[in-house]
Amino acid sequence: MAATFNPTVRRRRLGAELRRLRQASGLKSSEVAERLMVSQPKISHLENGNRAVSPRDVRDLCALYGVTDQQVLATLLAMAAESGQRGWWHTYGDLPQSVYIALETDATSLHIYEPMLIPDLLQTPAYAHTVIEETIPELTAEQAATRLKVRLRRQHRIYNPARPLHLSAVLDESVLHRVVGSPEIMREQLEHLNAIGAEPPIAVQVLPYTAGAHAGLSGQFSILRFADSPAGVVYVERFGSDLYLEKPSEVRDFGMMHDQLQAKALDAAGSRDVVADVIKTYIDAARY
Repeated sequence: MAATFNPTVRRRRLGAELRRLRQASGLKSSEVAERLMVSQPKISHLENGNRAVSPRDVRDLCALYGVTDQQVLATLLAMAAESGQRGWWHTYGDLPQSVYIALETDATSLHIYEPMLIPDLLQTPAYAHTVIEETIPELTAEQAATRLKVRLRRQHRIYNPARPLHLSAVLDESVLHRVVGSPEIMREQLEHLNAIGAEPPIAVQVLPYTAGAHAGLSGQFSILRFADSPAGVVYVERFGSDLYLEKPSEVRDFGMMHDQLQAKALDAAGSRDVVADVIKTYIDAARY
């Protein structure tokens, strides 16, 4: 079962809270750095969640910001203590998606639009293995094996009844027809997709070709939301330059886009029917 402890997310949330306290105090980050005799980049890194925050940093900043509520201070100190620890994914070495994995591990809901491939959390081992090997250039066999282990470990998150991840995925119809590996791999993958999407908290909808132009034509995106924070994060995957959007207006806009895509997509039952029809074509193709 996947670990529920997530230091990276704690660090990001602690940083956001420290930024809020600084802004409430009326101080600029450069003024804070000057008063504490540290560099301005350090303050920026702490507020952006790019580095662990020490309890001493928290005490110094809270004193400067005039925080007197001991309960608030105790909560921030606890988050600081957690922020220096390491998540399960760090045991696999330096992973390009470590920030996203940390967010995914802590999320309570995940809304995805995917125009090209089956989403990572819904992939079968054979499909995932093929995607990893054929989409990442110059990957060694050992590196590919590690990526596969991590991807399958991430999938534990959707099988945890104590912390269910509410996943809503809208897939362009082309995802079903793109042959990844072989017709047999695709048959197995689509059967898995229909099985796993048949029961909550996972919902899979197919956006048919007949939907025409729509809000998702610009590409893939994911929206992650969290239980103890009103803010969400939009993740846009790009080769070598992933984007994380956290402004409330940006999260709201992408949320509206996902709502529009859901409205244009087939409902759950209709989507399963379409997937079942495509499965038949792969069964026929595998015979020849």
